[in-house]
Amino acid sequence: MRYPILLAALWGGLSACTPTTEEVFSAVIDPVETDIQVTRGMGPPDADPNACYGREVTPAVIETVTEQVMLQPPQISTDGAVREPAVFMTETQQRIVQERRELWFETPCQAERDPEFIASLQRALEARGHYHGPINGEMDTRTRRAIRAYQRPQGLDSPILSLAAARQLGIAIWDPELAAQGGDGG
Repeated sequence: MRYPILLAALWGGLSACTPTTEEVFSAVIDPVETDIQVTRGMGPPDADPNACYGREVTPAVIETVTEQVMLQPPQISTDGAVREPAVFMTETQQRIVQERRELWFETPCQAERDPEFIASLQRALEARGHYHGPINGEMDTRTRRAIRAYQRPQGLDSPILSLAAARQLGIAIWDPELAAQGGDGG
């Protein structure tokens, strides 16, 4: 038996203890599946401090198994009659079915809060048949579903737009100031 809702609630409480930086944009997409964050100035160990990163944490899936373990076999007489029944004990164990995963990837910094950028993203996803909604410049559930649908075949099953996907869509913005600092302006 699996308890993903309970685990997600527990993980959600633990994720509140994550240290914050200058900017943290939170997005709760599907609290049963993942805890998703977009940050500036915080990322994987080799992160560029000027870049923004998407972080997707999938909690471990734990299964609880209850079994009857025989402690003593039955005592059977020579004529086949049971003199003493077997003695059993109930044993409950938890097993990790799927390990906790943490995935970091670079994302355009303006993807979470710039209405013009989000509207361009919605138009680009609409042109490719993934977005079916109003072009409103809001990072809403429809937009996140479309991002996930676009990125999934490329190996990133996330509702956070990756910089690679933004480039493929033709909407990654070049920032000369970041380029001069060694960043790519995503």
